[in-house]
Amino acid sequence: MKFDEIFPVPNIKLKAVEKSTDDLSELVFEFSDNLKVAYPTGKKLGAVTVIPADTKKATFIVSLGEKKKVDINKFRLAAAAFSRWCNSHSVEEVSFDPDQPSVDSDLSTTRAILEGLAIGGFEFNRYKTRDITKRTQTSILAYGKKELHLEQEVLRASILGESVDMARDWIHEPANNINPQTLAERCEIIAKQFGLEYKVVQFDELVSMGAGGLTAVGRGSQTKPRLISIGYKGNGNASPVVLVGKAITFDTGGYSLKPSDFIQGMKYDKAGGVSVLATVIAAARLKLKTNVVAVIPAAENMISAEAYRPDDILKLLSGLTVEIVSTDAEGRLILADALTYTQREYHPKAIIDIATLTGGVKVALGTFRAGLLSNSDNMADLVFKAGETTGEKLWRLPMDEEYFELLKSDDADMKNSGPREASTIIGGIFLKQAVSDDIPWAHVDIAATGDVDSEKPWCGKGPTGFGVRLMFEALEKLS
Repeated sequence: MKFDEIFPVPNIKLKAVEKSTDDLSELVFEFSDNLKVAYPTGKKLGAVTVIPADTKKATFIVSLGEKKKVDINKFRLAAAAFSRWCNSHSVEEVSFDPDQPSVDSDLSTTRAILEGLAIGGFEFNRYKTRDITKRTQTSILAYGKKELHLEQEVLRASILGESVDMARDWIHEPANNINPQTLAERCEIIAKQFGLEYKVVQFDELVSMGAGGLTAVGRGSQTKPRLISIGYKGNGNASPVVLVGKAITFDTGGYSLKPSDFIQGMKYDKAGGVSVLATVIAAARLKLKTNVVAVIPAAENMISAEAYRPDDILKLLSGLTVEIVSTDAEGRLILADALTYTQREYHPKAIIDIATLTGGVKVALGTFRAGLLSNSDNMADLVFKAGETTGEKLWRLPMDEEYFELLKSDDADMKNSGPREASTIIGGIFLKQAVSDDIPWAHVDIAATGDVDSEKPWCGKGPTGFGVRLMFEALEKLS
């Protein structure tokens, strides 16, 4: 695969300019209550009104919804919805002035709008050969207050937008195109392009080092598992922050086979691994002043004569033994080995892991917040606040020692799955066994937020890219 095929071409191009030109259309955000032109959907967030209608030079008014409910994230969502609207209406060029009545003068609101504009226009049509709607790339020219450092903010939003779109694009890719081998090959191309450190631990070496979780999960596939590392140095020899992401390139559930209703879409089970990679790319391109490493355990959970089974007992890289209750609780096995490897190899100052880990997180939190578990109040607070800032919101769940009782095994140190109750917490408790108490660690479960099953005004159907902006914000705070 060539590098120019790795990043999808963005449908929205942000540019910073000194001033707007009079013959351009203009983007304005307003509360629905203040709209002078009636819109059929009333107070719907992201609704676009054109004044005057059907002219080249017009004002595009984007609704923020009800005034009393508006927050910074509403600006982000409205901006993303406008990006998608521009794509579908072949708008070529629009100007945007952050200094307008509805936009606060602080940087955070402008940043949210620019991020929304950058991430809203993504589409996955890489494999379509017919019935393709030709999209016009929309240029949005931002101008206004010099004290906002608009050029820097536009660059930041553009690069984050491209990283989010890359994550969505790769997560969309089917398993016949992305498997553990081809994922490693893509990472190598990325590393060469951006001058990043790259390492891959192959299957035989994983076996010899004792990574019993990762090797068991992936050995049933013809394409054997790998452990991929890709790192950026922005602060000399300082200890890095390590982002660990689950990359199950396809999950059948193994011998604990998923029902047909749930097996469709399991190409999305690599969302965590792809997201940590996209975050490191953003950190490198924006020259973040910290050292960051993405560690990606990659495997395909398949059924064959070599596949692992319920009742098997595995020995993890940490030395702990695990009785297999369900081969569909595979993510925690590969992450546990990756977390142990991370501590031995990189001696990190902090770890964030992200994974589509448990269906139970949707039962607990719905699709509006991801689950957060941590061994450190300070770390949990930092990551939680990053989510509030970026609109990729989290909710912290408890990790009381008593929950480990649900994982106790008669025949091994622990089981890989417990009862249905507290399933997201159980997943986090399992991972905690692999993390030293001395290292601040946060686990983010994106099983319910990593994709959407229908198109939204601000996001297409499928992967959302959830976590890239969240992790980048956390890295900025940790740098």
